[in-house]
Amino acid sequence: MANVRLRVDGRRRSFALQLPAAPRPDLPLVLVLHGNRSSVLGPVQRFADSRSRRTTGFGACADRYGIAVAYPDAFAGAWADGRGVTTGDEHGIDDVAFLRTIAEWCADQHGTRRDGLLVAGISNGAFMAHRVALEAADLVAAFAAVAGGLPAALAELRPTHAVSALLINGTADRMVPIEGGYSRRRGPNGERRGRTLSLAETARRWAEINRCASDETVEERPAGANPTHLAVTRCAFGGGVGGTQVEAWTIHGMGHTWPGAPVPAVLEPILGKTPQNLDAADQFCRFALPLLIPGDDRRL
Repeated sequence: MANVRLRVDGRRRSFALQLPAAPRPDLPLVLVLHGNRSSVLGPVQRFADSRSRRTTGFGACADRYGIAVAYPDAFAGAWADGRGVTTGDEHGIDDVAFLRTIAEWCADQHGTRRDGLLVAGISNGAFMAHRVALEAADLVAAFAAVAGGLPAALAELRPTHAVSALLINGTADRMVPIEGGYSRRRGPNGERRGRTLSLAETARRWAEINRCASDETVEERPAGANPTHLAVTRCAFGGGVGGTQVEAWTIHGMGHTWPGAPVPAVLEPILGKTPQNLDAADQFCRFALPLLIPGDDRRL
């Protein structure tokens, strides 16, 4: 694991990088985006954010799939995700430029594929994953957003390329409800801000962007008898430009958590349950690696 510092827009930014023992020939890079560490939920978020390799499981995926994994650090702990409610937004941070710079640095230094960037995030990191997929679609082949729908302020953006999307939300998530809604941070006059779309609306919007077939495929995966397992409803749209796909997973009973990561008992009343029959990092790799479609073939 290497710690790297870069200067972007006059600011020192940092990320950790893990390279695989046996790289794939095309060597994709996965950017893993943590949740908001600057919020009042900061101490709680450390257990749910995707900065920790122990939390997300991407550390094991690096060697399992031969991929490079980067863990960027947000300015002041919060990504400028486009909702207009984070410290990153308020300071005018260009996090898309930061993440582009990481991708370019890794391509130059370690030969990662330039148009094979994969992005995964939770909460604030999930919102940011939507943003970088929209604004750097030439680089991003696929992304995963866990507990974070598409910010309404970004919903009408027109990316240059189709991007495959894996979208995951729990029905018991009280922080980022599956039905969408507003940020807890209100404006100076108490107005509601930072609206995000529901899981279903988000999936439909990405299917429209990618020009997927209008019909969706629905699959029910029961939980079974194990109390640590949760049922999943999987909705999939295929046939997008270049073969891109969109999947939306409703995890019944899951809270504001990363599937497969343990939640300390003391925090379960706050974060909610997480399924142990799913590993979000592994599922994203299984979803995304077959969809490393060349940028020219994804052009809209």
